[in-house]
Amino acid sequence: MKRVLARLVVALAIALSIAAAGPAFAQSMTLCRAKPAMLELGTTLPISRKAIAEKKVLRIIALGSSTTAGYGVSNPAFAFPTQLRIGLEKALPGIDIDVINRGIGGQDVEEMAARMRTEMEGNPASLVIWQTGTNAAIRQMPIEKFDSTLRAGLKLGTSLGADFVLMNLQYVPAVAAAPDKEAYEKAMANAARDFSAGLFRRYDIMRGWYDDGMPYAQFVQLDGLHLNDFGQKCIGKLLTRSILGALTGP
Repeated sequence: MKRVLARLVVALAIALSIAAAGPAFAQSMTLCRAKPAMLELGTTLPISRKAIAEKKVLRIIALGSSTTAGYGVSNPAFAFPTQLRIGLEKALPGIDIDVINRGIGGQDVEEMAARMRTEMEGNPASLVIWQTGTNAAIRQMPIEKFDSTLRAGLKLGTSLGADFVLMNLQYVPAVAAAPDKEAYEKAMANAARDFSAGLFRRYDIMRGWYDDGMPYAQFVQLDGLHLNDFGQKCIGKLLTRSILGALTGP
């Protein structure tokens, strides 16, 4: 009963905070959009909920490559992990929010999986957001190798006591030109399901922008790969909404 009440209190606090933001919040998200179904993570983040309810703390590790590191943004504050922290702090007053950016440019799923234990033991967290897949698709890593490495990383990471959310490929020219890109997307979706992890569908969200008429220049840098200021900020805002939705879900 106490656990149920604690979850209800957290859910109510989040809902009231979002409602209080009012028209200003809605206006800022006019261009930054995604269909509600795209923002469903498919998990209730039980470990994160418990940390919020019992300790008033939510520590997150953002594990990834150059996108996570914030490569190319004009201000470090625009990188999606910082945007996530800012958004969660606004939505969860009274909760100590800490987002640890462990993005290293150029890394692929192998390098990230190899440092999983060190990162998590050095920074005990309730939630790990693992951004991967883009470099694998561009470099055409064998899909079987990608899948097995991803699953090994998830197995280790979840055994260390954290919720996981996989952030899949980004829809940019360099990825759109890659063969079999959907195979990596599917592998990530299946792995998330099998390990009860969340899936942030970045690929579908960004493809939706493009299909709706938003030019690449609106969200991608000139290199055709990395996100610009708008792209980074928007992904951070939408990820924030996804995590808050998971925390307030049944």
